[in-house]
Amino acid sequence: MAMAGRIRSIIPVFNQILKSESRTQRPALQRALLCPTTANSEFSRNYATASSKSEVKVKVPLSLFGGSGNYASALYIAAVKANSLDKVETELFDLVEASQRSATFSQFMRDPSVPADTRVKAITDICTAAKFSEVTKNFLVVLSEYGRLKYIDSIATKFQELTMAHRGEVKAIVTTVIPLPAEEEKELKETLQDIIGQGKKVILEQKVDPSILGGLVVEFSEKLLDVSIKTRAEQMERFLREPGSLDNL
Repeated sequence: MAMAGRIRSIIPVFNQILKSESRTQRPALQRALLCPTTANSEFSRNYATASSKSEVKVKVPLSLFGGSGNYASALYIAAVKANSLDKVETELFDLVEASQRSATFSQFMRDPSVPADTRVKAITDICTAAKFSEVTKNFLVVLSEYGRLKYIDSIATKFQELTMAHRGEVKAIVTTVIPLPAEEEKELKETLQDIIGQGKKVILEQKVDPSILGGLVVEFSEKLLDVSIKTRAEQMERFLREPGSLDNL
């Protein structure tokens, strides 16, 4: 209920911000520079300072690469130091879900023509209304300042990889034509748990894809088990097309 309430509060606040923009301000939005890096530098300094005040050394459980991986790792360290890892994760995905529900909000976060100060003010107001933690608010302000809100989805995904590793969880994605019955889901989860071993907890995520025709596809720990009818049919077709394949039947 709390999560739903926060999501409901994000979009109305954003809509109010849009309405408050005067007509004289809007042309400036179109003339803004792509990915500004100089505005509101105080926010990024404050975030860096807040993250480095504690002397506790935090080691990220996974080595992530790329811009999204770097941002996610920095947020993980700050959240662990503030003892608010679960809260920050929830808040981050609340924002992602809000952007998925509102095309206007999603466009706002991805539009490079929006000035940095406009983004910062909007995100600050949203975080205040949603009662986000200081860690999340400061992080989102930094993303707003440097025009990186457009990467929030990939940052959130990378951040979740870190939090799952922190909790000793392993995500397994199973794709089937129709949702697995509860009993089959339980059996599959137990089988995967045996494969992964003790000390790790399997988190099963189901996906439905009629194009695989039948069977299932399981992805976990950088492994892929594909026993779908589609793949078997493709393998059979390749086999039959090979010269002399019938002689080997």
